[in-house]
Amino acid sequence: MTLPDGPSQTPITADTVMRYHLCWKYRDLDGVMALYHPDIQYHDFFQNRVLSHAELRAYVSACLPHAAGEDIVHSDRIRVDGCTAYIQYQVTVQGGDGLVAFQSSEAITVKDGLIWQVNEYATLVRQQSAGSTRRTSRPATSRLGLSPRQLSTMAQDLEHYFQRQRPYLDPELSLQQVAQASGYSRNQISYLLNQVLGQSFYRYVNQARLQHLMTILATDNGQSSIDDLAFNAGFNSLSAFYKCFREHTGLTPKAYLKQISSRART
Repeated sequence: MTLPDGPSQTPITADTVMRYHLCWKYRDLDGVMALYHPDIQYHDFFQNRVLSHAELRAYVSACLPHAAGEDIVHSDRIRVDGCTAYIQYQVTVQGGDGLVAFQSSEAITVKDGLIWQVNEYATLVRQQSAGSTRRTSRPATSRLGLSPRQLSTMAQDLEHYFQRQRPYLDPELSLQQVAQASGYSRNQISYLLNQVLGQSFYRYVNQARLQHLMTILATDNGQSSIDDLAFNAGFNSLSAFYKCFREHTGLTPKAYLKQISSRART
């Protein structure tokens, strides 16, 4: 099919793609969907998928930023040539040992003032620290059915689930339970934790337990045994608790309590 192209088409394409960009930025699902042509083909090369209009609402809903402060940051101006526009953007998530960057680019074709085709290319780049080498993880994330934006959303969903439901209070909490409750597969959660956030499932859970305990310690005034508080926070062994506590504070629980007690008296 020959599409109308050339300089006269450029303003129409620019206007359509700018509205599309703003709908994504402001989390307007209906606005995004209204800009798709009924015959759209959305090529997600990261997942090796081609989506039709009927499949896109669920896909876009999963990819849109959900949490306050989460955003899609465009790394270059939108470039337009006739009926085609090019967008580059980046999403970053704070991982366990550094920033995780999701870099994507899209080639968007406009027909009749609507988006007729999208070719999305993406890579997941993990940066452990300054000077570390970059490596992409396309094959693993593709097999798991995850796009870069979905990985970012999953990290936020997992954090909110732990904050609201506090599943870590169960000393027998398992990865399978978290996956079922959060709506993702066991492999997806495992990949997010190990490869993106840089920590094991049990380390992630124990850090949540420790944060819960530290919040209680701030108001407990020494009325409860710290060992009892540890068990109440979900730790199923004192050795695991002491190790996690020392890694987080640099102190033993006894030394930490002595420190905050002396601060309270001054």
